[in-house]
Amino acid sequence: MAEPVREELSALAAIFCGPHEWEVLSRSETDGTVFRIHTKAEGFTDADIPLELVFHLPVNYPSCLPGISVNSEQLTRAQCVTVKEKLLEQAESLLSEPMVHELVLWIQQNLRHILNQPETGSGNAECTFSTSTTVDDGLWITLLHLDHMRAKTKYVKTVEKWASDLRLTGRLMFMGVPDSSENLQSRCGLKWKEMQREND
Repeated sequence: MAEPVREELSALAAIFCGPHEWEVLSRSETDGTVFRIHTKAEGFTDADIPLELVFHLPVNYPSCLPGISVNSEQLTRAQCVTVKEKLLEQAESLLSEPMVHELVLWIQQNLRHILNQPETGSGNAECTFSTSTTVDDGLWITLLHLDHMRAKTKYVKTVEKWASDLRLTGRLMFMGVPDSSENLQSRCGLKWKEMQREND
């Protein structure tokens, strides 16, 4: 770990010294350092919004951007994604110098303006979106397995909303899913009876 990064981490630990404000999640000579900062920023109504910011400082940081993850119980997934994007845009202007504290100060001062932009909207849904700690935005493949689906239409709408909020594209596939849980139970019962007859 380079000396400027070591000094930055020490300074951050001293600045965010309150209970649960600072936590190092991992430290590696090959993968860099991952840490979490809990802070607050002013939202729509002058009320403070709690933010959980996870930073991944790669080995060649600050020559490259840090990975950033944003979570908050008071922001929607789309708002969390937008805040992350704005932080990365700001980080690009700070390349080659320690930047984490600058980014935290920037989001504390600018969160209200980001949330007032039309594309971020307003909402109270819990944001549980977690991103990779790397900046690589290449192709991702995710499989979501829904078991015991009772209302297919409702599940499809929910998954489509998640995909829209996260700006994802993809395909929904239904393989061997019975029409209802009753149908599944009756098929299982029928199969069980057939197996009993074969064994008799």
